[in-house]
Amino acid sequence: MDASQTQMLWDHLQIQKLLATYCRGIDRCDQALLKSAYWPDAIEEHGLFNGNAWEFAEFIVPMLKTMKVTMHSISNMLIEVDGDRASSETYVVAYHLMAAEDGTQSEMVVGGRYADQFERRKGEWRIARRLFIHDWNQNGA
Repeated sequence: MDASQTQMLWDHLQIQKLLATYCRGIDRCDQALLKSAYWPDAIEEHGLFNGNAWEFAEFIVPMLKTMKVTMHSISNMLIEVDGDRASSETYVVAYHLMAAEDGTQSEMVVGGRYADQFERRKGEWRIARRLFIHDWNQNGA
């Protein structure tokens, strides 16, 4: 394996780690960790929120804190690296358990894809732009 192949593997691993960091941050309602996945000037297009990604973190964490459980599972990561820029499409299934004041619970499962643009700045990869593509959802008690 030559140096360029080694670098390509390293870049892929760093981007995979970044995607997992996003999931941990959103599921733990850790706003600082969630923000660390994005550049401060990043854009998030998430359907119910479209704008600055750090503002998205400030918007989504309080909403998720009202839920009993959330779990984002990612798979099928197709990552393309081109120098200090990269793109990926990653499947996501997000599970949400919500508890009502009367003690009942309901589930919402959402399936979709993250279409991401990444930038490496000063040796560090982060999300520069994310488009969440909502493919399906299922709601139940």
